[in-house]
Amino acid sequence: MLSLPALRVGTLARRGVLGAASIRAAHGHSGHVATQEDMSVPQYYDKRSSPLPDVPYHKELGAEQKALKEKEKGSWKQLSNEEKVALYRLKFNQTFAEMNRPSSEWKTVLGGIFVFFGFTGLYVWWQRVYVLPPKPHTLTDEWKAQQVKRMLDMRTNPIQGFSAKWDYDKSEWKK
Repeated sequence: MLSLPALRVGTLARRGVLGAASIRAAHGHSGHVATQEDMSVPQYYDKRSSPLPDVPYHKELGAEQKALKEKEKGSWKQLSNEEKVALYRLKFNQTFAEMNRPSSEWKTVLGGIFVFFGFTGLYVWWQRVYVLPPKPHTLTDEWKAQQVKRMLDMRTNPIQGFSAKWDYDKSEWKK
């Protein structure tokens, strides 16, 4: 005997709702396949250890950028500062000074550490309140005082230990 969900799955499969094409479309794979970049060709990267990459930052140039590249072949005295900066940005993404600029990544790392410590503290507190048993009665101050009195009455380790520091005549600790 088939259950109701099994019958529904069969109906949906016949309608094409559970077909491979609809599943791919629902998950964003509607005919567009991600291409893997060829790692055997040189890649652009900004790196302080080697500030001159093998390939330029912009590989495909627009019409305005191509005109600027043609103008570059002439005298650089005719180029404005903005055009020189634009030419530089065609080749490089960052300047060496921008690469050496300190990042604020330490704030993220420190924030993550504090969040971790916070959650750990909450977890430990939760365990102490709801999971761990209460402290034993032997850790109360009254019990400790009675234990000290009992050890003194039994004269435990009277030569160099606990009882050696108690004055039995005056009933107080030796000074």
